[in-house]
Amino acid sequence: MLRTHTCGELSTSNLNQEVALCGWVDTYRDHGGGLFIDLRDRYGLTQVVFGADTDEQVMQLARKLRPETVIRAIGRVAERPEGNHNPKLATGDIEVRCDQVEILNQSLTPPFQLDGGEPGSDLASEDVRLRHRYLDLRRPAMQQTMLLRHRMIKIMRDYFDEHGFLDVETPILGRSTPEGARDYLVPSRVRQGSFYALPQSPQLYKQILMVAGYDRYVQVARCFRDEDLRADRQPEFTQLDMEMSFVTAEDVMSMIDGLVVRLAKEVLNLDVALPLSRMTYDEAMERFGHDAPDLRFGMELQDVTDLASQTTFRVFRATADSDGRVRGINAKASRDRYSRKGIDELTEYVMQDFGAKGLAWFKIEEDGSLASPIAKNIEPEILAQIAKRMEAEPGDLLFFVADTFEVTCRALNGLRNRLGTELQLYDPRQMHFSWVVEFPMFAFDEQEQSWTAMHHPFTAPRPQDEELLKTDPGRARAVAYDLIINGSEAGGGTIRIHDQQQQQQVFDLLGIDENAAAERFGFLLEALQYGAPPHGGIALGIDRWVMLFARLDNIRDCIAFPKTQRASDLMTGAPSSVDARQLKELGIKISR
Repeated sequence: MLRTHTCGELSTSNLNQEVALCGWVDTYRDHGGGLFIDLRDRYGLTQVVFGADTDEQVMQLARKLRPETVIRAIGRVAERPEGNHNPKLATGDIEVRCDQVEILNQSLTPPFQLDGGEPGSDLASEDVRLRHRYLDLRRPAMQQTMLLRHRMIKIMRDYFDEHGFLDVETPILGRSTPEGARDYLVPSRVRQGSFYALPQSPQLYKQILMVAGYDRYVQVARCFRDEDLRADRQPEFTQLDMEMSFVTAEDVMSMIDGLVVRLAKEVLNLDVALPLSRMTYDEAMERFGHDAPDLRFGMELQDVTDLASQTTFRVFRATADSDGRVRGINAKASRDRYSRKGIDELTEYVMQDFGAKGLAWFKIEEDGSLASPIAKNIEPEILAQIAKRMEAEPGDLLFFVADTFEVTCRALNGLRNRLGTELQLYDPRQMHFSWVVEFPMFAFDEQEQSWTAMHHPFTAPRPQDEELLKTDPGRARAVAYDLIINGSEAGGGTIRIHDQQQQQQVFDLLGIDENAAAERFGFLLEALQYGAPPHGGIALGIDRWVMLFARLDNIRDCIAFPKTQRASDLMTGAPSSVDARQLKELGIKISR
């Protein structure tokens, strides 16, 4: 072994021991009479000292060391001089007084400081860090995130193993099936003109495993979706995928409740009370305007459409008369936080980002009156009722959007989240876990004039809504449940359809006739006819869980080798062109 210890384990219990350390030069300080190096590996930092009693040859070599050079240092462990202890380091009470040093590998000057992102330092641009990801991954902050990811996945595996789940791998090369996003396709060399698809999820395979009698399945699964990207989405991602037989939605959610408690306690030392709070999809949309509401703060949406219908103010009245909605939020005690310019910026925000036609606002004065450019257009008695409905008090600031229900949801949810951050309405270290249940079975695509599955086409309807599939599909609610963490969807699951006839009924509503269903899902439909048990499950987005538990803003910071928002790998240059021979073997011609 080149080393006797790592750079994070030495303490006063090792005093006077001769040790050998290996690692990267983190910092280099020449104080004239002594030379100090912080040696770094993934376990920590150790201060290595070259002093007056160091051999001159060793000292000359030490003076050539620069950041990120890989070295082996041999010396004796000594206590740091009085006043030089560093309580921020696990090794802060000791230093290694070096008498031998070996350069294992020199390093070019790094294109950015590897302590970037630490307190008091600047972080290099993301493109630079992704281009040199092998350096970015050396940063202690990145290594701590990767360690957190490892711990969380291990806890997940252990938890499900303790509850009798079998870890079963499902294929990466499968059949292309419509699951809501574009597939990544892989051409077949031996069957030219045919393609595999990378899995968007193991959905069909895990249902097959339930039919096969495996009862409890789990997998840390790699999944792929060719869709537009954002800060919390990647084209390839990892999910904790699980399925159970002979269960209800309550059984699945209860199993995940236990996982939440375990992870919160072991990772964050946070006690989570059960059961987790729950609300229906309809309630979430009415109260918060979103199906994944951030419940770390209040500021709930209030509907004043009935009052708007009684006023002569044209914008409010016309919206109410056309079956639209007038809804608002109360930014408590923030009247003086936003100038007219600030309110104009918020107005531009809801218009540009969420399609609202405008943003009405009222400042609540000390006498309780509502001050706004539009206040003179609304009858005093209506203003008084609006103030009462909004529970307005002096110093408050009210915002309203008048539009369709969908636009008011998008705009006010976006505004609410922005105000929650800007007004510091919650502790960013806080964690809130909840469930949203009873999602609609279908959404109606106005452009295509057809139904689409809200979750996926294998989702079971609530038993009491089965008749609605025949009479009013838009009102049918699914046995579906999403786990929400801090306003982010952290997992989604459903009870599945296990009856082939009901499955075809849903396919018919989605415009998938029997021939198309047999072509796309024939193996599943056939399996359902051989004694399929009632079953259901959930998929948890591991990347997003790590991002939330690490309190990061960007999912790329918790994935070792992520893609950019243009789905490219800046380090390797993927995707890239391939040579003509490879294309010929696959029977592919590229047209530009």
